[in-house]
Amino acid sequence: ILNIEDSRTSKQIGFINATENFDALLKKVESGNIKAIFALYPVNIKDVFRISDAGGIMPPKSTWMEPKLRGGLVIHKF
Repeated sequence: ILNIEDSRTSKQIGFINATENFDALLKKVESGNIKAIFALYPVNIKDVFRISDAGGIMPPKSTWMEPKLRGGLVIHKF
C-alpha cells in the first residue's frame, strides 16, 4: 500500500521520539509535512528475548527504549 521496499533504508519513513504526546504528533500531521503517523505500544522485553533466542530480528526502532540507559566505559583502578 505504501510502496516501501525496505523499511531500513526507505526515505519515506522517519522515526519520532516516543516521548512526544499525541497532540504534538497530531500537529505534525496537520502541518502537512508528515502524511501519517503510527503510534505503537512498546514491545515487551520478554518478546525481545523470545525473538532473539529464536534467531529472529526486530524491525527498525522496535526496540527503542525510554528513558535511555546510561552507557559508556567505566574503569575502576584497584
